[in-house]
Amino acid sequence: MNEGQNVRVTIQDVATNAGVSSGTVSRVLNNRPGVNAYTKGRVLDSMKRLGYRPDQAARELSFARNTTIGLHVAYGVGRLQPFFALFLSHLAAELRDSGLRFEEVGSLKNGLPDRLADGMVLFGAHDADPRIPYLREKKIPFVLLGHADGVSCVAADDIDGGRQAADHLIQLGHRNIVCILGGLHSQGEFDRLKGFQERLGASGIVLDEERILDGEFTSLGGYRAMRRALEAGCDATAVFAASDEMAIGAIAAAEDHGLRVPLSLSVVGFDDIEGIAGNRLTTVRQSIGDLAHHAVALLQDELSGTPSGKKVLPVQLVVRTSTARLRTSAPTATDP
Repeated sequence: MNEGQNVRVTIQDVATNAGVSSGTVSRVLNNRPGVNAYTKGRVLDSMKRLGYRPDQAARELSFARNTTIGLHVAYGVGRLQPFFALFLSHLAAELRDSGLRFEEVGSLKNGLPDRLADGMVLFGAHDADPRIPYLREKKIPFVLLGHADGVSCVAADDIDGGRQAADHLIQLGHRNIVCILGGLHSQGEFDRLKGFQERLGASGIVLDEERILDGEFTSLGGYRAMRRALEAGCDATAVFAASDEMAIGAIAAAEDHGLRVPLSLSVVGFDDIEGIAGNRLTTVRQSIGDLAHHAVALLQDELSGTPSGKKVLPVQLVVRTSTARLRTSAPTATDP
């Protein structure tokens, strides 16, 4: 831009010139986390090249101190689950660091939020989620923890997590496998099962309905589901539970039944929640902190009018001592 030209350079001008979103420019201006050094350099170069000078109006576009973000939890999702408590803690910290105000939003009987904030984070994604068309109609920026067409959303790669869990058990020689779910109330749970079944099927292993144990998304739910199966004669050599809590419950039920984990039964969980997985549970790790971080970054882009779409975060199998190679003979008292 030529000197003397009487045209105000805006955040959007800088964003377009740097090839980034205006939300990213706002984060650079306010020295917020979430922008790598290369991208930050491009933004700063564009500011210098265009002669951009931030002022109060521009900073208001960063939404600091004037914007309230509401967290809404879908109907039927347990707030006492460790995963939710950890996400809530990380989300509150991310919003605080970004200068955004935070509040939890309750639900009406129809499952919709009982009030609206300037921006919303939707927890507990499920099919035909009524909150999505409702917030679109109200023109409220939001981010979904899950996935849906045409909305900004972030989720762990639950399908790949299910695949990794299946690959691990198959490589250990297990073919007689059961899966414990919390009732398929959430997208994440459904996707974990989908990936798990996909890999088993590719190896000629059928996970029919009798091998999908319905519990609750708690350690007690995992315990009850596994105990019912064992009392009914289940002879599985391996279990994949859709959460660490259910996996720990399944281990307790197996040991109460006289089985030794992992000698008689291998168990895999999901989440790698510190304090639950411990040093024992083989599980699929997802970063709850990264989920919260990207949810806030996506929501900032939504608030700035430049939504950046979908983010899928990688997961990683963590092998510990709750899984072992399938034995061709029953364990003895002298086995370690």
